[in-house]
Amino acid sequence: MSAMVPIDPTRTVKTTTLRACKAAARPIVAITAYDTPSARIVDEAGVDVILVGDSLGMTVLGFDSTLPVTLEDMVRHTAAVVRGTKRALVVADMPFMSFQVTAEDALRAAGRLLAEGGAAAVKLEGGTHVAPTVSKLVQSGIPVMGHAGLTPQSVHQLGGYKTQARDAEAATVLLDDCAALEEAGAFALVLECIPAELAEMASEQLAIPTIGIGAGAGCDGQVQVLHDLLGLGGEFMPGHAKRYADVGALIHEAVAAYSDEVRDGGFPAEEQTTHMDPSELESVRSRQARRLGSLGHIGRTNRKA
Repeated sequence: MSAMVPIDPTRTVKTTTLRACKAAARPIVAITAYDTPSARIVDEAGVDVILVGDSLGMTVLGFDSTLPVTLEDMVRHTAAVVRGTKRALVVADMPFMSFQVTAEDALRAAGRLLAEGGAAAVKLEGGTHVAPTVSKLVQSGIPVMGHAGLTPQSVHQLGGYKTQARDAEAATVLLDDCAALEEAGAFALVLECIPAELAEMASEQLAIPTIGIGAGAGCDGQVQVLHDLLGLGGEFMPGHAKRYADVGALIHEAVAAYSDEVRDGGFPAEEQTTHMDPSELESVRSRQARRLGSLGHIGRTNRKA
């Protein structure tokens, strides 16, 4: 079976579907989306999970990190994605400082992402230290996807965007984090930028599915940023990403052609133009002539005075 074909293409993907995928050794396909058109396209292409990532801060909003992204941003973009999705599981990122202070803050924020944004689940970054918050959300009926390894919201503490858990001590901590998130009730776990061997070990030890990004082929699924796959992110290309199309170049070519046609009079052409019925047009002209004539008479009278 192709990895792009869901287990049952007629049914909506649920959190339990991902567990079934792991049991069947069928790779999970996840990708980001941030608006309705993109969501519609990737959903129709057959992905299992659409992640409304706080990566929108960098891909869409022009920031140099995910930190400025607000809960309002995430609610708005999640709702847009949900409006374009019929089958895939929509997971919304919990942005920086929406869950780190108290579990009650996290519950309110996650509730908004589900109630207002329409997400089916939320994702939050962190390991053992956020496990109590994950447990609180799960106990309240909110499905949670964990995220361990490189956690972009901690980029300054980590010293940049680089591979994590390279040595034995850090690797052990990461495996403990994964176990804590599973025990807290996470239904799946993103593993970002860790050695492939460690990701494979975590995937074997966990009953919940793992979804890798820059973590090798040993995970139960993969997630990538849509803009990286389509060449919409400029010249920079993460080492873990692969460009499947250069849509950015196509858009540039199309807009340049449009600009040329507008400037040389080629657009709009007759096929992009509508016309009035000749009799209606003549009626408008007659009315305008009478109106302008009346205004002209008043103007002359005023000038004589």
